[in-house]
Amino acid sequence: MVFLRAPDGTTRHVDLDPTTATLADLTASASLLRLYLSHRRLLPAEPSPLLASLRVSPSSSLLVHLPLLGGGGMASPTATTPSAPPPPPPPPAACAARYDFLNSKPPPNYVARLGRGAAGFTTRSDIGPAMGRGRGKPPGDDGDGDGGGDEEKGYDENQKFDEFEGNDAGLFSNAGHDDDDDREADAVWEGIDRRMDSRRKDRREARLKQEIESIPEIGDYSLRRNKKRRFESFVPVPDTLLEKARQEQGHVTALDPKSRAATAGAETPWAQTPVTDLTAVGEGRGTVLSLKLDRLSDSVSGVTIVDPRGYLTNLKSMKITSDAEISDIKKARLLLKSVTQTNPKHPPGWIAAARLEEVAGKLQVARQLIQRGCEECPTNEDVWLKACRLASPDEAKAVIARGVKEIPNSVKLWLQAAKLETSDLNKSRVLRKGLEHIPDSVRLWKSVVELANEEDARLLLHRAVECCPFHLELWLALARLETYDQAKKVLNKAKEKLPKEPAIWIMAAKLEEANGNTESVNEVIERSIKTLQGKGLGIDREAWLKEAEAAEHAGSVMTCQAIVKNTIGVGVDDEDRRRTWVADAEECKKRGSVETAPAIYAHALSVFKFKKSIWLKAAQLEKRHGTEESLYILLSKATTYNRHAEVLWLMYAKEKWLAGDVPAARTILQEAYAYLPNSEEIWLAAFKLEFENNEPERARILLSKARERGGTERVWMKSAIVERELGNVDEERKLLEEGLKLFPSFFKLWLMLGQMEDRLGHVAKAKEANENSLKHCPSCIPLWLSVANLEEKINGLRKSRAVLTMARKKNPATPELWLAAVRAELRHRNKKEADALLAKALQECPTSGILWAAAIEMVPRPQRKAKSSDAIKRCDHDPHVIAAVAKLFWHDRKFDKARSWLNRAVTLAPDIGDFWALYYKFELQHGNADTHKDVVQRCVASEPKHGERWQAIAKAVENSHLSIEALLKKAVVALGQDENPNAVDP
Repeated sequence: MVFLRAPDGTTRHVDLDPTTATLADLTASASLLRLYLSHRRLLPAEPSPLLASLRVSPSSSLLVHLPLLGGGGMASPTATTPSAPPPPPPPPAACAARYDFLNSKPPPNYVARLGRGAAGFTTRSDIGPAMGRGRGKPPGDDGDGDGGGDEEKGYDENQKFDEFEGNDAGLFSNAGHDDDDDREADAVWEGIDRRMDSRRKDRREARLKQEIESIPEIGDYSLRRNKKRRFESFVPVPDTLLEKARQEQGHVTALDPKSRAATAGAETPWAQTPVTDLTAVGEGRGTVLSLKLDRLSDSVSGVTIVDPRGYLTNLKSMKITSDAEISDIKKARLLLKSVTQTNPKHPPGWIAAARLEEVAGKLQVARQLIQRGCEECPTNEDVWLKACRLASPDEAKAVIARGVKEIPNSVKLWLQAAKLETSDLNKSRVLRKGLEHIPDSVRLWKSVVELANEEDARLLLHRAVECCPFHLELWLALARLETYDQAKKVLNKAKEKLPKEPAIWIMAAKLEEANGNTESVNEVIERSIKTLQGKGLGIDREAWLKEAEAAEHAGSVMTCQAIVKNTIGVGVDDEDRRRTWVADAEECKKRGSVETAPAIYAHALSVFKFKKSIWLKAAQLEKRHGTEESLYILLSKATTYNRHAEVLWLMYAKEKWLAGDVPAARTILQEAYAYLPNSEEIWLAAFKLEFENNEPERARILLSKARERGGTERVWMKSAIVERELGNVDEERKLLEEGLKLFPSFFKLWLMLGQMEDRLGHVAKAKEANENSLKHCPSCIPLWLSVANLEEKINGLRKSRAVLTMARKKNPATPELWLAAVRAELRHRNKKEADALLAKALQECPTSGILWAAAIEMVPRPQRKAKSSDAIKRCDHDPHVIAAVAKLFWHDRKFDKARSWLNRAVTLAPDIGDFWALYYKFELQHGNADTHKDVVQRCVASEPKHGERWQAIAKAVENSHLSIEALLKKAVVALGQDENPNAVDP
């Protein structure tokens, strides 16, 4: 068996014995396998050699290699002319040598089947120096050897190299060639190419033309043109020349009266003669032509394609903004004309066509179209309404009369007919006529009742509830107009007709409240809940709470409270009641329902009587929106149920004190003391009450008793304050020293001792007190600041600078210490040192508002905006930065912005009095009396206690009994010239 591998890559087997079979037998077997072999080129002369002589053994694989020969070497089998005589066959020795390549070593750089598209590559190491000698030549062979020629190699080495097929010209290069078939095939393919090219030519030329036209024209930007423009001069044009040009180019828009008189009325009246513009005529002809072309392009077999759903939408979205949209109007007109002609019973088509003409300004045409629409669609109320609207005032009544005659049951037409009347009497007559045809129309009944007086309205509503017994509003309106007894009967009838309507029961409760039957209100609501639940109607708690809020807004507070009491607990689990009810009350308070929220709190407190938090929320709500009496009653109940809640006692006593009832406040605190004898807050509240009311002796007694009972450091501090107020320096020093022995880490006692010695002029003792204070409180910033101020006062800047440096080392990242150092340098006019310290401070504390505020004030005025922008980026919600930006706006006289930013500052930090003083000063300069009063009221309500200037003023001995308003005015004065935004920068 011998295997044959064909040029197409397939392998076939032939049952031959190589020892007995010849090459001719192999050829014959291969022909049976449909392999074309040229006898003239590949087979040697007779006799045929054995396969074994060709070194073919059993199971050998033979590769059939058929070179393609071009030219006329092989005659076409279909040719009629005799072919040229074949060349003489080569000698047998040459043939044997020609087939030796199958078992010989391939030549250098040979890649199998490279000419037939095989993929391969060679590297420089594979080529070596042979490339310069020519492809396929071994080194040292110059082509002149006598080892063989063309016949010996089997191919012509000098044949032309084919770029596509390589050196191998193809499979059938040596075979015969049919020139006639090739020429015929080439002619056919050339004809096809010409046909396809002609079909693409038009589109290619159109695309090329479009691309050329889209290229913008380039202007003349040459240097020469620019030079010419440079020397151009312009002079005013004479008026005569302009007038002549206007007359030549203008259009005639009016006729000469003299010429009109000469015609003697032989033509159309001159007022109706349109102005002739040849340019517009030309544009109109082009528009008409385009409309015709569009209509033809949208037409199939003479029937225009119309979208029955989209044409009304397109018409609605169309707006006439210029004369250029006339073509769109005409397109829409043709479209709607087709609609009305193809389907004349379609009302929206007529309405849209009339609307189009109305928009186009052709009102008469619109009326004619809608009139035809009324004739074609007489039972459509929208067509009649459109016709009524388009008709003139004199004709509108006639049109609507025909409409109601055609459609007597149309509520819209009767309402439109009533609108056309001018007097209420005629309107009422029309509506009553409509009720004769449509007695169950609620809209007509409502309209006619609104036009009637109270007595007629009551009679009409009696008839209305008979005709429309299931409409709730009519029953409720009738109940409002009736007397108490009759209203009860009306509501009872309404309950029979509408047994599942909660609004009827709520109306009954309001009726009882309005007539003074407050005890019956809760009974009515309670009975309504039971009745509705018995009829299978679920109680929606949220809906009933909304009804309660509506009742509150209507002025029925008792009804609101009854609804809340009977429905607030529906559907709420026991463990969720407290949280749910408090949340409901807060939501009602946000919506402004200041009666519903207390009612919810009242019900919650009836269940949770010993919850201090609920009592506090309810008390705060009453304080803001209730009366004093209701607040006192609530706090009295709160202290009754919560005897050990000192915050409720304190709040109760404070409210009495603020109301001016000092004896009542004393009584409340004494009662609280009976239940809370060891409460320091109660003791201090009693002290404050006596101290603020100029009763220092009673305050001393209270504090003495508190100290005996083992009072805290606050009691000792308040005791020292009282002695300072009375001027007892020795007693003050004694109390401070005793307090420091008991509480050595309480920094306020150290501060008071140092300030007292400094106030008395005992500098050495003050310094000693400060040094001792730092030993016990090394991390207290106010003590370090006090020591630094004292050292600056005694020894100057150098000692103060050293103290502040030591303080910063022990308390790093403390903005207050950095700010004190910067201000100390500024007080001694060391601006550069202050700037350097501030830069270091911002590096260590980049989000400190007080440092950024100081940076904004220290930079020159042109740089303050940039610095404020950086500050806002670093600390947007810091009140110090916001106040600094507000002062910047104040400097720039942008008062609205300054007011807004100052308001934001006091909102963010209401406890800092410096911001209130700045805000009040601004309003004093640029506000009015109302703004002054508003700022003062807000400041008093906030009760500020902090701030550098505010604390210095509030803690002064001479200001100890001043009100917040007086302290605010003193703080405004203390702001000084440096806070005045109108001051000139140095």
